[in-house]
Amino acid sequence: MNRTEKAELIETLQATFNASTTIVVAHQVGLTVAESGELRLKMREAGAGFKVTKNRIAKLALKDTRYEDLDSLFTGPTAIGTSQDPVAAAKTLVEFAKSNTKLTIIGGSIDGKILDKSGVEALAKLPSLDELRGKLVGLLQAPAGKLARVAQAPAGKLARVIKAREDQLQSS
Repeated sequence: MNRTEKAELIETLQATFNASTTIVVAHQVGLTVAESGELRLKMREAGAGFKVTKNRIAKLALKDTRYEDLDSLFTGPTAIGTSQDPVAAAKTLVEFAKSNTKLTIIGGSIDGKILDKSGVEALAKLPSLDELRGKLVGLLQAPAGKLARVAQAPAGKLARVIKAREDQLQSS
């Protein structure tokens, strides 16, 4: 890899860091190509990214970003999970690490706030943005539905009373 390629790689990685809300750093030892492909697919489906990179390049890319304090985590065989959704990368990597011992969560950051392994695992337990949006829409729609039922109830009762009176007059 020549200097120009390294510079481009650093720029690309730095742009990824700047566009991400969450970064998760993990060690991956012995992941097969199939396992790595499966993880990348899961990350893409969750709206996140997964990259294995050289530590020196990652440390250079971290400079002048809000994640600069993560450079101490970049030792050994490191991989990076990134996402704009605060929970997506953490949730996907933690779930994958539970079923595959070749991936170990080291730490991460959310908007520049450094997280240790337990912090990343706690973040993974939170609902995603889409789940929160769904719950919020459900909460907003529930009162409207109740209001519609309450508004219809008096009209329904009135119609039943009129029908009963009509039936009463016809039978007499």
